[in-house]
Amino acid sequence: MDSPTTTTQKPSSVSTTVPGFNHSHVIFSSLLSFPNSSPFSIASSFDRELDKALASASGDVSAQDSLLDRTLQLASLLLDSTKRCFRKRASAHNSSSWFLPPDLTIKCAMDRLCYTHIDLTTAARKADSGVVCIMIHRAGKELRSLKLGRVARSDGSDPTPSLLNGSFLSPLSYNHGFLGSRLRSLRLYNIRPINYTSFTEVLSLCSNLTDLRITGLNCPVMLLFKTLREKCRLIENLCLEAYQASGTVDAKTGSPLIEFVTNSYNLTSLTLISFRLTDGLALNLAESSSKLKYLNLSRSPTLNGRFLRDLGHSCKESSLKTLIMRNCYNLQEDVSSNNELLTNGVRFYKPELPLKKLKEERSDVTFVADFPYSGQESVTVSAMKGMKKS
Repeated sequence: MDSPTTTTQKPSSVSTTVPGFNHSHVIFSSLLSFPNSSPFSIASSFDRELDKALASASGDVSAQDSLLDRTLQLASLLLDSTKRCFRKRASAHNSSSWFLPPDLTIKCAMDRLCYTHIDLTTAARKADSGVVCIMIHRAGKELRSLKLGRVARSDGSDPTPSLLNGSFLSPLSYNHGFLGSRLRSLRLYNIRPINYTSFTEVLSLCSNLTDLRITGLNCPVMLLFKTLREKCRLIENLCLEAYQASGTVDAKTGSPLIEFVTNSYNLTSLTLISFRLTDGLALNLAESSSKLKYLNLSRSPTLNGRFLRDLGHSCKESSLKTLIMRNCYNLQEDVSSNNELLTNGVRFYKPELPLKKLKEERSDVTFVADFPYSGQESVTVSAMKGMKKS
């Protein structure tokens, strides 16, 4: 007969270990101000207090079960409350930087058209191969352009390596290259190292590519031109900037380049930065394309400008309108008739021959050749009508 009395007393004693609702703010305040100890130390403290509470109901299994259920419930409520507070803070932050309402945001995130033009250059330090893969798959058949890497030129001493590995473009080859065939523009900025064997294999699937730009190029570039000539026949704009000038490219070693230009019937703009081109090859480039309007051969350490003597006559019927040769240092001695002029101790270069002949033949062409002198300043050589100041 004493048992029922004992049973009713023990839950009462247990209940005294859990303060009432009126004191909940004190408990929560104490919990939130808990010392910043290690997780192990905090867990040990919780274990001790829970063991004490269970010990006070040691003779009643139902009371212990009730205590454990109550503890789990409180822990769940605390977790839910924390999540709600986190979502509120995230919503407040997003509302200040994202103008779309939540329902429209969700709808946009599911719409493939939102991923038609993928530009991860501003998030280069966080965009790894996994992120690129996800974005490409979200775009699916709507994919049209892709920009990756860091636009700012790297001198090779950047301590932060690229997060993109050699297979970062492999999603373009899925389903027999279906996604790659949707791509129109591909721009890669200072991504090193790149597995160029894998890259050219993927590039060969991008048959509808019209715009390609690669800065920080460091590969057997003639293999790239061969792939472009055979597989990417719709190229209109090609810009390649070498990381380091490789071996000299003459008419023989550069035959894949000439073949690419000759057979790319839509090519209107060609930029080759830091390539060691011979004057003979430069002339071939200008002569080989029927639609080329813009040719940029800047930072070539081997061009001296002699090809300009024949350019006007040989390309009289060509579409070439702009020729850029910035920082081609060997050009300095050939663009003037008397090599150098000194005025008040300052060196200038005066365009006479061979540009004079070129001007007579093609007065509609813009020619830009500037190069630094005296450490900081530069001179712009203008020989053509409609010269653009640099």
